[in-house]
Amino acid sequence: MGHRSYLTILGVLFAILFVALAIDPVDRADWLLENALVGGFLLVSVLIHRHFAFSRLSATFIFIFLCLHEVGSHYTYSLVPYDAWFKALTGITFNELVGWKRNNYDRVVHFGYGLLLAYPVREIFLRVVAVRGFWGYFLPLDVMMSTSMLYELIEWAAASFFGGDLGMAYLGTQGDVWDAHKDMALASTGALIAMAITMAINFALQRDFASEWAESFRVKNDRPVGEAAVVGLWRSRRTD
Repeated sequence: MGHRSYLTILGVLFAILFVALAIDPVDRADWLLENALVGGFLLVSVLIHRHFAFSRLSATFIFIFLCLHEVGSHYTYSLVPYDAWFKALTGITFNELVGWKRNNYDRVVHFGYGLLLAYPVREIFLRVVAVRGFWGYFLPLDVMMSTSMLYELIEWAAASFFGGDLGMAYLGTQGDVWDAHKDMALASTGALIAMAITMAINFALQRDFASEWAESFRVKNDRPVGEAAVVGLWRSRRTD
């Protein structure tokens, strides 16, 4: 199967799931809020697909994460009935099995955010920014941590703006005052695991792994670029 065909199949499957879960969600207003960022991501993906197409592995990770998110947005994250589904199959709830006291679907998806999307972010850094060595692992981790924090700020701002039941449904804290902190920690842990696995595979298979890491720490420009660079730009502008 060709690369383009594989991406098309993923796109069609996601479109089917999206439409199915868009029908009669538990809370339509919350569904719209939850899918605002998804809509933005899909729009950007369509606009740049001719210039940048993700690998099959990255596209698969993105597809899985978006599917998990759509389930959460359909039911609202705190009401996803995974316990009922699990009990129907096994006769016991999943929370009883693992000792959870709350609906942790949101925590699973935050962990999945880091675990599944760190690699696609790494692919962007490798192919667009051309980073190498240490920075090819650290920067994706850094982006996942910072965007996780940014999302928590967006949640807080949206909940404050809309207030009431909609705000609480979107925030989904379920009474945990440390909810945002735990979500960020889980996303960071997922990204750390993803980069650790990626690094381990490359360490085992990449012959120049050590030399690439050493090169990534080498100073490429020994001239300072702080105030001296600003002065240089100012002088060049005046002489133009």
